[in-house]
Amino acid sequence: MVPSAPGSRRGRRPAGQDARSDILAAARDEFVERGYEASSLRSVARRAGVDPGTVRHWFPDKARLLTATLGVAGIEPATVVERVSDGPVESLGERLMEAVVGLWDFDEGDTVRVVMPAVISDAELRGLLPQFIGAAILRPVMHALGTHDAPLRTALVASQMAGVLLTRYLIRLEPLASLRPAEVARLVGPTLQRYLTGPLPIVEVPDAGPLAPRDEAGA
Repeated sequence: MVPSAPGSRRGRRPAGQDARSDILAAARDEFVERGYEASSLRSVARRAGVDPGTVRHWFPDKARLLTATLGVAGIEPATVVERVSDGPVESLGERLMEAVVGLWDFDEGDTVRVVMPAVISDAELRGLLPQFIGAAILRPVMHALGTHDAPLRTALVASQMAGVLLTRYLIRLEPLASLRPAEVARLVGPTLQRYLTGPLPIVEVPDAGPLAPRDEAGA
């Protein structure tokens, strides 16, 4: 693992490939230690020993820095959020599934098949996957919905999406692997929709207390 002490990198460096490598190494340490939400481009720059502008030269925003850290730099979470946000709430689950599958289909899934095994085998990178799906993609969607039990719903949606990506691209389970993104969305979208906006059973969530659905009596 690359040393994570901020003092291990001194001085300012130009926006070359060496600086990019240092930024990615620093970002990995920063995301692992502090989490995606608490990290920033500026904190990554401090750890890497470069100017914040150098980080932005390579990675315009934190979401794209995270995807590059995971090895999927061609996938932009903002694209998913933009596609999903345009339309009625009633079809949100279907739009979300189609946008995610369509995005990962950009090279017919080759990137997923190469990157995912490496990520899954690395405990630190594996820990960043939930942050990629939850914070970079689902958090803006859940924020727009305004649900009080957003963490639980986010986890349920992320689990379903991760399962589809795993079986479609790595296991290549047919006929799921050969379906068009719109067909996958029609099949899986209703399940995501229930997780996003439907009533959920009351469950005890650690450190959060009981979470009751918004439309339960007395809620």
